[in-house]
Order: sequence, then C-alpha cells, then structure tokens
Amino acid sequence: MEIWINPACSKCRSAISLLDAEGAEYTVRRYLEDVPSEDEIRGVLDRLGLEPWDITRTQEAAAKELGLKDWAREDSSRDRWIAALASHPKLIQRPIITADDGSAVVARTDDAVRDVLKKS
Repeated sequence: MEIWINPACSKCRSAISLLDAEGAEYTVRRYLEDVPSEDEIRGVLDRLGLEPWDITRTQEAAAKELGLKDWAREDSSRDRWIAALASHPKLIQRPIITADDGSAVVARTDDAVRDVLKKS
C-alpha cells in the first residue's frame, strides 16, 4: 500500500504510527514534494469513489485565492478541480492510503486506517 502524507500533518503522523504498530508494509509519498499528476489524482478519486471537491481542503489559503467555494461541483467542472489539486497539492486532503486490493481511503481517523489494514 501507499500513503500520501504531509509530514507536518498530525493526522498523517498518526496514520503512520498506526501502520507501523500493526506491522504494515507501505511506501510513503510526500505528495507536496512528489506532486501527483492529474491522471494520478483521477485514479485515486476513482479508487476512493469520490469527486475532487470531496478531497479538497477548502480552508487553505490557495483555495481562498482561487475562489474554490464558488466553483461548480458538477461533472463539467471536474477537470478544473483536478487541475487545481495538481497545481496546488496542499489542497489535497490527507493522508490518503491506496491499498493493494485497489481500494483507497482518506485516513483521517484510526478507524479508517484499520479498515484499510483489514483489506491488506
């Protein structure tokens, strides 16, 4: 499995600690440094079963500068949202774990991390 993290994020550190405590094998992607492409974001969204606005941190300064709260949340706007996430990776909700079975989860809670571990 892979986990997208920002090391400064307490939820990310908590998820890593739980993965380590459970002896899980995973790779870390520091997505602010190793920025996901638009295609990678689309793939993760498909695995999550979510839309780009569902994983957007709308309180970030970049979100406010872009005026994201006023952007349409519909299929015709999907590519615009994905482009914004790729251009401003800090807007991506974290941590995101992609499991070997093809699923993914926004792992902001211990329960979400445990759910992924059950599938591995």
